[in-house]
Amino acid sequence: MATIEDVAKYAGLSRTTVSRVINNQPYVCDEKRERVFHAMQELGYVPNSSARRLRNQKTETIAIVLPRITNPFYSKLVEVMEKKASWWGYQVIICQTYHCAQKELHYLELLRKKQVDGLVMVAIQNEWTKVEEYIHAGPIVICNESIEEANTVIVGIDQQQAAYDATVHLIEQGCRRLAFISGEENSNLVQARYTGYMKALQEHHIPSMDDPIFHEAVDVESGQTILGKVVHMNNRIDGIFAGCDEVAAGIVYAAMKQGIRVPEDLAVVGFHNDTISRLMNPAITTIEVPIVEMAEKSIEQLIRSIEQPLRNKRESYQFAHTLLKRDSTNKRITVPM
Repeated sequence: MATIEDVAKYAGLSRTTVSRVINNQPYVCDEKRERVFHAMQELGYVPNSSARRLRNQKTETIAIVLPRITNPFYSKLVEVMEKKASWWGYQVIICQTYHCAQKELHYLELLRKKQVDGLVMVAIQNEWTKVEEYIHAGPIVICNESIEEANTVIVGIDQQQAAYDATVHLIEQGCRRLAFISGEENSNLVQARYTGYMKALQEHHIPSMDDPIFHEAVDVESGQTILGKVVHMNNRIDGIFAGCDEVAAGIVYAAMKQGIRVPEDLAVVGFHNDTISRLMNPAITTIEVPIVEMAEKSIEQLIRSIEQPLRNKRESYQFAHTLLKRDSTNKRITVPM
């Protein structure tokens, strides 16, 4: 049976360095970590995780709190996060809130009870003042949302600018009666996107209509339902900004079934660049989010906070988004602005 000394010899490193890698301690470069993990795999060396956890007083477990894993955006985030966490020697548990604030608080209790070493929150259901009460119990990283008052690590994109870019694109395609579709009305993410949406309308002197703001839209079925409502409005909508590609796909599918031409009669923009956006016919224009970079940065910063406690200060990591123009908006016209 291989020993830690065997691993050190195989990797060409000191026993101390190997021990630091096994115990997830800082100040070891990525190249040396790779050598240690490779040696462990080649020699079949398995560290005594129970003893290690007792020594370090850690669970080597992190929680990812999100609304629902069936959303393609969230599932891809989790996939990348789990791989990154595993590379660092941590296991992951998935905590689905189903948009329930009380369930979110229940999962935050895992941190207080020392059942996990840290959390990544992909969406937040509660006011930050409630979440902040748990910061002292362990590190929390926020991924995909931005909360101004949060004294922790924030990873994401500029949601306001992304919504602005999508809305301007619809306007440039000739849309003048636009609808804004989102998930939860009161979330920070939705509020940021709505601000960007309204900014685009105001800058281009397009009046916002009274009715076309739809919330609680999270999947294909809700997209289909919304299209049914849009059809029966007095002022027919000609452009839709949807908060995710699933909703956008539901809208496009229902529109085509009802004989509404996309994009000639109705242009649609989604969000996230999920696979479904590329498979639809017409393919859906969308905002591409750098999921891999965001997920890896979130886990990296969370584990660094676990290994180096008392880092509770605001750190913001903002990645660039990309507007991918496809056939669901391409009316092939030029509109004077």
